[in-house]
Amino acid sequence: MPVDINSLDTAPGVLQGKCPPEKHNVANADNGGTGLPPRCLIRPSFHVTAPNGWLNDPCGPGYDPATGLYHLFFQWNPYGNNWGNMSWGHATSSDLVSWKAYQQPVLTPSAEYDRCGVFTGCLHATDIHGNPEGLTIFYTSVNRLPIHYTLPYVVGSESLSLAVSTDGGETWDRQECNPILQGPPQNLFVTGWRDPSLTTWCPEEQSGACSKQSDLYGLISGGIVGKSPTSFLYRVNRTDLREWEYAGPLVDVGLNFYPSRWSGDFGINWEVANLVTLTNNSGESRDFVIMKVEGALRSNFCGQNGGEARQKRHCRGQQWMSIKRSTSTCATKSALATYAFAGIFDHGCFYAANSFWDPQTSQHIVYGWITEEDLSDSHRHHQGWSGMVSLPRAVGLITLRNVKGARASPLQSITSIELVADASKGDTFSINTLGISPDARLSRLRLECKMSQPQGLPLPAPLTPSPGYFIPLTSTRWELQAEFAVCQSCKRVGIEIAHSRGFEYLTILEWNPRSEVFTIHRPPLQDSDINHGYESAPHTLFTFKTDRGEEAEESLQIQAFFDKSVLEVFVNGRTVISTRIYYPSDQCFGARFFAESTVNGVENEATVLLQATAWDGLRMIANQ
Repeated sequence: MPVDINSLDTAPGVLQGKCPPEKHNVANADNGGTGLPPRCLIRPSFHVTAPNGWLNDPCGPGYDPATGLYHLFFQWNPYGNNWGNMSWGHATSSDLVSWKAYQQPVLTPSAEYDRCGVFTGCLHATDIHGNPEGLTIFYTSVNRLPIHYTLPYVVGSESLSLAVSTDGGETWDRQECNPILQGPPQNLFVTGWRDPSLTTWCPEEQSGACSKQSDLYGLISGGIVGKSPTSFLYRVNRTDLREWEYAGPLVDVGLNFYPSRWSGDFGINWEVANLVTLTNNSGESRDFVIMKVEGALRSNFCGQNGGEARQKRHCRGQQWMSIKRSTSTCATKSALATYAFAGIFDHGCFYAANSFWDPQTSQHIVYGWITEEDLSDSHRHHQGWSGMVSLPRAVGLITLRNVKGARASPLQSITSIELVADASKGDTFSINTLGISPDARLSRLRLECKMSQPQGLPLPAPLTPSPGYFIPLTSTRWELQAEFAVCQSCKRVGIEIAHSRGFEYLTILEWNPRSEVFTIHRPPLQDSDINHGYESAPHTLFTFKTDRGEEAEESLQIQAFFDKSVLEVFVNGRTVISTRIYYPSDQCFGARFFAESTVNGVENEATVLLQATAWDGLRMIANQ
């Protein structure tokens, strides 16, 4: 049976350097007088949430072929709505869409080595000897707090432990061998050492030093003091998962490495780093690290945009980096890979991405933590719950061929792409980058909802400067897809989402072709304790050379999911922004499409709405 959370009542007190459960009132009161919408209006319906209290990092996503179930764990404080008492919540699904959540945590801080927290980790679909009849989870076991990259690291505060299930994930048993690693590699001064993940990456594939591609490696994230954020790579014995041998630091990029606005600041310390090898349709592969960045100096900056403040969040970000494998012999003193190109995985309030290889679809699937940090503590406490797990995202290697240029920036200045010159043509390139798109199985959410398309003239249709074509909406649970052919004189193009019947209060999804910035403007609120500042991301459109020697630009493609208070927006399958909308309404009133296109103040060519579709009333459908 799952561990009884009441057993934590005997935990000792934090003021004595120990770690007690924090009791916080999470009663289902209304929100009268706080200015925050009633919780029923903002608690999502098709995102995974904890039964109550605080939720942060997703943990151990994975698939169990023995039962046909997907598992998703998450960091959870079952006692309150602040960070603390870190336990593992648990949910299962057969399709990544409909989830059954456990009402109690499956792992709690109950052993001496993890008495201060069962931190983030990963799932491996075998027992510790590699047999398929069991499941193993690896996690960071914590016996001392506080831990932070800005504080001197105390060796032994974090260790690596595991637990095994032999009943399909219903119960989990810590192993007597715990902890299997007592702390970071000797003689290294680290900023952090946590969040294990597994990969089949081989650090010396080019030199032929690895015995086979399926060699198993583990990563533990952190950084080296005064030198670089990184992940520490370990060889893992497939037939005895308790054996981890240190191989070396993954990369050395220096402190606060900042290639450009397209890639972001890689900070001082990394958490929850995942290493994946992605292959395109032509069989070409690239290695990617997806990591949560701490200590970034140039992310989520304060600024102004038309009088609308962009408020600063924590100095962290969710980013990715493509790396090149070393061709030299493995050594613990030098990095095993080097930087190639990099980007930002999500430009909003999405952090702590964790991933797994899905054998059912042959894709890498990524989940992240959607935060509640745009609310003041008083609002969040009154709400009674905090945070959720994002929708599943499929990642892949995108390769665009015959690329001539970008809308405004020189191709060589865009550091989130890899440029490969087309030798036979001379003036075009192939571009490689990370693709991020919502998992296709999310279409199951549409099964019992209404589909709508723009009212008015048939598409495609030119857009005038004022908002034109309209799609009705009646709920706060919808998916919207739109595609635009953006003319060269376009100043701005996008979608307005109405939160009031007269379109006075809007969420605006907008691309500015001149600055190459995609922005989400949230509706203004009178409550200063809620951040509704704008979110933005660099984004461009690429121009291609056709077989006839002509130049053609790709269309602007927007796909958005709204679930009561969380909005996840995907642009051209490579730019993503997640944000929160705390507007007090149980209905959206429609979507309008707009474009402004002028030359010297005179309307010129038109941007064209090529297609648009909305699915209104999304919800989980019970598994058949």
